[in-house]
This record gives sequence, structure tokens and C-alpha cells, in this order.
Amino acid sequence: ICGIVGPGAESANARAAVSAMMTTLSHRGPDQEGLASGDGFVFGHRRLAIIDLEHGRQPMQSEDGQVTLVYNGEIYNYLDLRQELIRKGHRFRTFSDSEVLLHAYMAYGVDCVQRLNGMFAFAGFDKITNRFFAARDHFGIKPFYYNVLKDDTVVFASEIKALFDHPEVKPSVDPSAINEYLTFQFCLGEKTLFEGIRKLEPAH
Repeated sequence: ICGIVGPGAESANARAAVSAMMTTLSHRGPDQEGLASGDGFVFGHRRLAIIDLEHGRQPMQSEDGQVTLVYNGEIYNYLDLRQELIRKGHRFRTFSDSEVLLHAYMAYGVDCVQRLNGMFAFAGFDKITNRFFAARDHFGIKPFYYNVLKDDTVVFASEIKALFDHPEVKPSVDPSAINEYLTFQFCLGEKTLFEGIRKLEPAH
């Protein structure tokens, strides 16, 4: 998954930057690719098809166009959650866990993560509330890296190197992170080895 959210998503080269990020991530998802954009966001996705091979394309959008979601992972309890949502009146077009996650957000908002059993990293944009949201699984199995630019634009991706496809994200070493890595063999908290690039922490 990758994307740009905020003022920078409105720039002329935003879609091209996300397309380049998707190319960098192609080895993570060789089966399909998708790109979606709207006021304030551009999302890209490379898919490794596992569940609902034909209909699980992403980015996935709600029928009313309110919520757009990109997701990497596997929700182990998605069938139970799907039945719960059907009982609440939700209608599904696919059998993918991606759509279950989309409807779970529509039903429960950001609290949907409390109902998820699995490994995941996902991001979504709700155009009605103008909310960008992202989440990472409880143990941090699936990766999520991001950079916040000077104008508060957020650039995110499943791998750090994809962030460098954005013209304003430059690879610059963070000396304090290097010290931590040499001391502990990992970077503390949300730090990475690169200045300004952060990782979303597990269960955040």
C-alpha cells in the first residue's frame, strides 16, 4: 500500500508519484494494481491475491463513495465479522476481507480495530469527516512507514524505499537512530534510520 494525503495530494504530480511508489512495491503484490484519488488523497495498491481472487481489487471504495481504503494483510475472523455486519444491514459485493474491513470502519469507525484478529496495515480516507486514518496490527507484523512534509502532507508506504519516489522525500540518515541501532540493534519507538521517516508503531 502507498499514498499521499493532504495538500500535496492535489498537486499535478501526485498521481505520478504514487504510480512510481506502486512500481517500487510491485514485488510485494505482483497480481494486480490499483490507484484511486479524490479531494485530498491519492492511494495506490499492489495486490498479492489470496482471498476472493477475482473481486478483491483495491483501493476499495464504499458504494456511496464516502470511504476509500487500502489494506495489506489478512483478517482471520473476517467471515464472523462479515456475518455480524450483514445482521446490521450491510450488503457485500465481494467475499474479500478487504470489503469486510471497509464495512467494519463504516459501522464502527476507528474502533473497528478492536474487532480485528489478524495481521494488517491499512489506511483510509473519509471524505465526509475529512479524516485520514491508518492502523497497524497489534504485533506490528505488517509494515507502515510515513513522512510528514512541511505543508502537513502525509506520504506513506509499506516500504521505506517507496517513499523516496516522492520528490520531496529525501534519503537522509538520522544520526540518533544510527546510535540506537548500534546500541540496541533496532531503532526505538517510531524512529527509522532515515531523518523524518517514521514507522507506525504496533497497535497504533
